[in-house]
Amino acid sequence: MASTSDIRNGLCIRYNHDIFKIIEFLHVKPGKGPAFVRTKLKSVTTGKVIDNTFSAGHKIDDVRVETHKFQYLYNDGEFYHFMNESDYTQIRLLEAALDRPDLMKEGEVVTVLINTEDNMPLSVDMPASVILEVTHTEPGVKGNTATNATKPATVETGAEVNVPLFINEGDKIKIETEKGTYKERIKE
Repeated sequence: MASTSDIRNGLCIRYNHDIFKIIEFLHVKPGKGPAFVRTKLKSVTTGKVIDNTFSAGHKIDDVRVETHKFQYLYNDGEFYHFMNESDYTQIRLLEAALDRPDLMKEGEVVTVLINTEDNMPLSVDMPASVILEVTHTEPGVKGNTATNATKPATVETGAEVNVPLFINEGDKIKIETEKGTYKERIKE
């Protein structure tokens, strides 16, 4: 058993007969009344995100997890298939367990959280950023750069990202996986 002081991003807890992963939290100490912790929880089984408030000192049932490096192999429409890098065993996960499946390309190495009680995979943590190639974007209009103007671009995984006007097809760009936003262009 843990308490609200142990809450951190990525912690998996048992709540309402399901396992949730904490994706955001905020400790609040109002001037009047007791302190509390405002959280955003994502169900590892359904992918549904809920808001919840725990009062300070509330006991939470944390789930002991191990992390393993897995390589993304492919998806067959319903399941995403991964291979453990240490013993080459394969697992498959539903799309709900993944945060940003649209930014994953084949061969990408991700961290999979596994419940130590039953060895079931809970969720997939992507790297902080990924480098993908732009496959389609409209050409930028010259002289249109006075403001921070952006345009939509499709990357090799099929995801759409807003990029600055100077990005062209064939450019490699770094994308922040948490928000799915453009970071920088990669020079070759």
